[in-house]
Amino acid sequence: MSAPTLADEATIDATKAPLMDHLIELRKRLVYSLLALFGSFTVCYAFARPIYAFLTQPLANALTGQPGRHLIYTALSETFFTYVKVGLFGGICLAFPIVATQVWMFIAPGLYKRERNGFLPFLLATPVLFIIGACFVFYVMMPLAIRFFLSFETPGGHGALPIQLDAKVSEYLDFVMTLIFAFGLCFQMPVLLALLGRVGIICSAQLRSARRYAILGIVVLAAIITPPDPFSMMSLALPLVLLYEISIWCVRLIERNRTKQNAAAATGDKV
Repeated sequence: MSAPTLADEATIDATKAPLMDHLIELRKRLVYSLLALFGSFTVCYAFARPIYAFLTQPLANALTGQPGRHLIYTALSETFFTYVKVGLFGGICLAFPIVATQVWMFIAPGLYKRERNGFLPFLLATPVLFIIGACFVFYVMMPLAIRFFLSFETPGGHGALPIQLDAKVSEYLDFVMTLIFAFGLCFQMPVLLALLGRVGIICSAQLRSARRYAILGIVVLAAIITPPDPFSMMSLALPLVLLYEISIWCVRLIERNRTKQNAAAATGDKV
């Protein structure tokens, strides 16, 4: 990153505050974040039944035309705690913009203006890419995964017992949440690599030279996360490879902007 200017140093000096003021500000941001999480959890728990019904829609679609299929629970408190998990899951997603804003408002005064302008896009891109990853797994991968696992059902007959899925409400929710978080985090690759490029830890040349190893790692990761069939694996691997290529382009763009800024600073021009 380019060195701060005298104006940047003056701006930071003007915002310096005693340690107690920082602690008070941190407490305020934490309180606001906790209130946002509690309020979001309350709202989502009130709508836990329709939210859970929405999450079970891929399974319901796969079982269309099979009357009598249902979800089960084997403990008295299982459904209650499942709805609590739904409330927490939805509350975290709903409150994330508010919590991220509070984090940004706490750390932004300690950053130079150039740093704030540089890191703000990464903060905005994080929830967008997470939502894209969550939608991808929910509408593309989950129907494929459910059909794959349902293919192991057997009708029985001739002295053999049938094997039929009776999914538990808690286990199905854990399955959905695991996939959504896994894919949402995988889709953060451009943000992570571009941020590392922004601070100068990696460069576009390193990413290009490590492309074959990155593709191998992506394929292995896709094989671990997705159901063990080639179509599901490629459905995750191809988007991740595309995101890796986008990351190289983003880092290269950051390097070009940094070169222009350094050249302008060296000639005495304003950046």
